[in-house]
Amino acid sequence: MSNRSATLGYWYGTADRPQADAVDVLNELRDYRAAEAAMRRRTRTAMGMGETDLIALRYLLEAERAGKDMGPKELAVRLGVTSASMTSLVDRLVKSGYVTREPHPTDRRALILRSTPGADQEVRNTLRDMHQRMMEVAESLSGEEAALVAAFLRRMRAAIDEIGS
Repeated sequence: MSNRSATLGYWYGTADRPQADAVDVLNELRDYRAAEAAMRRRTRTAMGMGETDLIALRYLLEAERAGKDMGPKELAVRLGVTSASMTSLVDRLVKSGYVTREPHPTDRRALILRSTPGADQEVRNTLRDMHQRMMEVAESLSGEEAALVAAFLRRMRAAIDEIGS
């Protein structure tokens, strides 16, 4: 660790800081989140998509890989957006060639959203190098280190999930 905590403190004054190493961990986690956000901006720019559009496409691709159909209503719930926002989002994805609307096989009033044949490959091509570098870093961990990191991240996620609930 870099002992940047002596100068950056991550919201804690030196008297409030029980463990400098813990502050270093939080600083590194914050820096990782900032780097990941910057990478997502670059990806969205490269694909000409907004953040919600890219997330929506990811949800559709995940559903398709799982053999499940997803309609606009289900996608809106996953994204936490209104039906009006969902309509605009789907219109953009269809216009950009990433998604098609298909009639639901059993409900004439409903639609199914499907990614277009090239959408999955375009996402994979755009993210391939970054994912490969990330996998190399993760694979460089010993089994014990990987277990520690995974457990730490689960506990951090749980701590954050408790905020505002």
